[in-house]
Amino acid sequence: MQGTGIIDELKSTFKSGSMLSRLIYINLGVFLLVKLVDIVYFLFGIEGSNVFLDYTMVPAELSQLIRKPWTIFTYMFLHQGFMHILFNMLWLYWLGKIFLEYLTGKQLLNVYLLGGLVGAAFYILAFNLFPAFNEVIPFSYALGASASVLAIVVATAVYVPNYTVYLMFLGPVKLKYIAMVSVLLDIVFLMDGNAGGHLAHMGGAAFGYFYISQLKNGKDISKGFGRFLDYVFSWFKPKKNLKVSYRRGETDIDYNAKKVTQQKNIDIILEKIAKSGYDSLSKSEKEILFRQSKNS
Repeated sequence: MQGTGIIDELKSTFKSGSMLSRLIYINLGVFLLVKLVDIVYFLFGIEGSNVFLDYTMVPAELSQLIRKPWTIFTYMFLHQGFMHILFNMLWLYWLGKIFLEYLTGKQLLNVYLLGGLVGAAFYILAFNLFPAFNEVIPFSYALGASASVLAIVVATAVYVPNYTVYLMFLGPVKLKYIAMVSVLLDIVFLMDGNAGGHLAHMGGAAFGYFYISQLKNGKDISKGFGRFLDYVFSWFKPKKNLKVSYRRGETDIDYNAKKVTQQKNIDIILEKIAKSGYDSLSKSEKEILFRQSKNS
């Protein structure tokens, strides 16, 4: 079927693609899933919030977080608005490409995930520590890849601060200035109604800076996390089938004697070929040689 072919092609592209393309595919796939649930709600006239988002956004309230601890991971792949995912994926693509010029795909994944986790921690801690958020904390949720993306932006800028990119209307700009302006904007707009998002961004940026600072000192602080991911991913890899042969009712002595006899027969056949050629072999000798070639 044509639909199956498209799915197989997408699977193949995902497997053969870089870590950067895989992260973008996952974000786009989750975005489409959110929109499909929204469409179902609309068509059937279902009132209330998107149940998929309810179980994947990270809540600020600790009592809710305890019931949904997985959301500290899932929130960083969620987007609702088209412009939200568009800008995040463009940032991820542009800065991710530069990141991969100097570092590995595994490090990119580690920075994305750890930056998102630190961003979630900044958001949750701030909302539970500062009185300014007391009234809104039961209704506050965070979603989006921005903290993860900003971790990659800052990490790349700290690693190659003088790397120059060309921006429309601005011309050549060094990465260090792009990162500085990005963080400064989150600080300036902290009170614009999306405080949780800006706090998460700052957490991601802080991790990106700390990660590269340690890496430049010869320490990759993400290695332990990377080994944990390898262990988790190994659960989903198909097990290789082992070919096992059995020798029923046969002792080791009998088995070894049989192997010696077989080898003697092969040696006689090979000697006959050397003297008179392959055509001089009988039908049974040819069959013995054929079976031996398959087992070797």
